[in-house]
Amino acid sequence: MSQNGSQTPIVLGDPVPWFSAKTITGASVELQINAGRWIVLAFFGAMNSERAVAELGALLQSHSLFVEDRLMVFVVLTEPSPDEDVLKSFTSPAFSFIADFDRSLTRLYGALGAPRTFVVDPMLRTIADIAWDHTDGHAATVAKLLTELPDVDRAAGVPITAPALIVPRVFEFPFCEMLVNFYEDIGGAESGFLLDRNGKTKTVVDHRYKCRHDLAIVEPNLRDAIRDRIVRRLVPEIARFFQFKATRMDRYMVSCYDSATGGHFSRHRDNVNAGARHRRFAASINLNSDYEGSDLIFPEFGRRIYKAPVGGAIVFSCGALHQVTPVTRGKRYAFVPFFYGEADAALRMASNAHLKEGEIAYTGERDKLFPAVEALGIVPEMQGEHEKSTAHK
Repeated sequence: MSQNGSQTPIVLGDPVPWFSAKTITGASVELQINAGRWIVLAFFGAMNSERAVAELGALLQSHSLFVEDRLMVFVVLTEPSPDEDVLKSFTSPAFSFIADFDRSLTRLYGALGAPRTFVVDPMLRTIADIAWDHTDGHAATVAKLLTELPDVDRAAGVPITAPALIVPRVFEFPFCEMLVNFYEDIGGAESGFLLDRNGKTKTVVDHRYKCRHDLAIVEPNLRDAIRDRIVRRLVPEIARFFQFKATRMDRYMVSCYDSATGGHFSRHRDNVNAGARHRRFAASINLNSDYEGSDLIFPEFGRRIYKAPVGGAIVFSCGALHQVTPVTRGKRYAFVPFFYGEADAALRMASNAHLKEGEIAYTGERDKLFPAVEALGIVPEMQGEHEKSTAHK
C-alpha cells in the first residue's frame, strides 16, 4: 500500500525485490550491493512530459544530500530520452538513470503507468512509497523525507550490530606465525572474485573491486593440523551460537592483503553466484596484528569495524553484505574458509554445471571436516551427543 492509498506490489516495511540493471551510461547496478545506505528509486517513466521534467528538476534540488556512502538515487526510465546527453551530465557516483526500456523493473515495482518514488532503508526495506498524485505533493514530500533521513549508523533509531561471532584462540600464536612464514616462503597468487556471466560462474580479476593474494594449502599434514583445530575449537561454537552443524569446509587458504598493492575487497556477498550457493558461513581467522586498516565492515549494520584477535575467528553468514577496507600499513594475513553441510555439498556438486570452462570442478572428497569420524560410522551431526554419552559411561 502506498502513502497515497493506491495498490502496489511493494508493502511498506517489507524488503524490496533485488534487481540487476544497466544505467544509461552502461554501468551496472546490483541493488543488493548498494545496501547499507539510503536508496531512492524514482520511477519517472518517460522523460517526454513537462511533469517528468519538473519532477526531475525538483529531485535535483536535493543534490547536496546525494552522497555515495549515505544516500543513492536511481531514476528509472522506461524510454530513451532525446536529451540523453543532458541526463548523462547529471550522473554521479550517487545519482544515475536506470535504462528500464523493456519496463520489467517498473512492472516489478508496480510503477508502470503509476509514476512514484520509493525510499529504501540500509537493509533494503521500503520506508516510503510516494505516488505522483500524493495529496501533499510528490516533490515536496520526497524533499522533506530526504532532509529528515538520519545518518546510516542511526538508521534503526538505536545502535545495531551485525550477527557476527568472534571466537578467540582458534589458532595458537606459534601456529599463526608458522602459517605466515609458510605463505612468505612460497608466495601467494593474485586472487579474483566470482562473477556470473551468461549463466556461468567465472573467476575475474579487477583491482577496483578486489586486490588480494592467496596461497592454497595442499600439503596433507598441514591441512590435517588446520582441520583438527577448526573441528575442536570453532565448529562447536558455530553449532552453539548459529544452530548450524558444519560438516564441510571450502578452501584451505592463507590470504594476504598488502599495503604495497592497496589490498582490499569491496562490498560483496559470498553466496550469490551460481557456483557459490552452497556456502553457508564464512570465517576469517587473523594470523597477525602488525598492520593498519584492512577492517571488516557490514554496511547493512552501519560503519562499525569488526576485527578478530590474532588466532581468533570472526564468523558470519555468507548472505551478509561485507567489505574489507584497504590495508594502509604492512600486510594482513588471514585464513579464510567457508563452512557448509551435506545438503549444501550436493548443491555444490550440482553447481559444477554452472562453472565456466577452466574453473575447478567440485569432487566432494577433500572438504570433509570429519573423515575419521565417518570411518568409524559416526554421523557427524551426532558427534557431540556421542562424545557426551561416552563421557558419562
